[in-house]
Amino acid sequence: MKMGLPARIFALVLRIAPPFFKNKLWKWWYQRLAKGYDKKEFRFMNYGYKDDDPLILSDHDESHRLFIQLYNTNIKDIDFKGKNVLEVGSGRGGGASWIARTKKPESLTGMDFSKEAVSLCNIWYKDQKNLSFIEGNAENISLNNSSFDIVYNVESSHCYGNISKFIQEVFRLLKNQGDFCWTDFRDQKTMTELENIFISVGFKITSKRNITKQVLEALDMINESKKEKINQLVPKSIRRSFETFAGVQGTPVYQAFVEERLQYYCYQLKKIS
Repeated sequence: MKMGLPARIFALVLRIAPPFFKNKLWKWWYQRLAKGYDKKEFRFMNYGYKDDDPLILSDHDESHRLFIQLYNTNIKDIDFKGKNVLEVGSGRGGGASWIARTKKPESLTGMDFSKEAVSLCNIWYKDQKNLSFIEGNAENISLNNSSFDIVYNVESSHCYGNISKFIQEVFRLLKNQGDFCWTDFRDQKTMTELENIFISVGFKITSKRNITKQVLEALDMINESKKEKINQLVPKSIRRSFETFAGVQGTPVYQAFVEERLQYYCYQLKKIS
């Protein structure tokens, strides 16, 4: 399956654009998604994760199981109770809402560069008193030094124009001995470069895993329902582009996972100052 024309143009411009322009392109894309798809059922935007030890979830959360399990594996074994937490790239807020409800942090701030998404989240989750959402730039975060015990980031950082600035910002925001939980996809060369950035900034890597197999299994499990929703809600002229964005079977992103040109990683790191 080829990419749709809008997706091909978008991918081409991303390859040749300078970092600041890449950020503007991704912001435009996510603003468009938020404006066009304000349905409450679409609260997650990640690829999902098939867990061999499935979570026990409430009836309310069951339909979002695979997406929640990606969040859960990212923060595995980290104690959130009573902590001040930041999610960078909170999207439509589903993951932040689940963590705030089930992991009992003192406060959880979700930050996203889409003003539309932040507005939706502050409406949808207004009854969760330990949860709030703000607009912000991952490479220049307007929050105080050493403000958080935990920062996490799920399938978002591939959109950033300058990943080094983002990692430096996370380090600045964390308290000493604070935890950074990160998961996203990269090719092997770029992942090696990113790991070197983690270390050079001052993080200690406490855990790292390749979770491509589990993400692919999740993509396979939800493939048909995802295609059905795209056919129902997306204009025919851009459906193929949406399928590419969503990682539908046969699209370039999906094939890159199958052929191991792209792999999905999960890292946990600690700030050692």
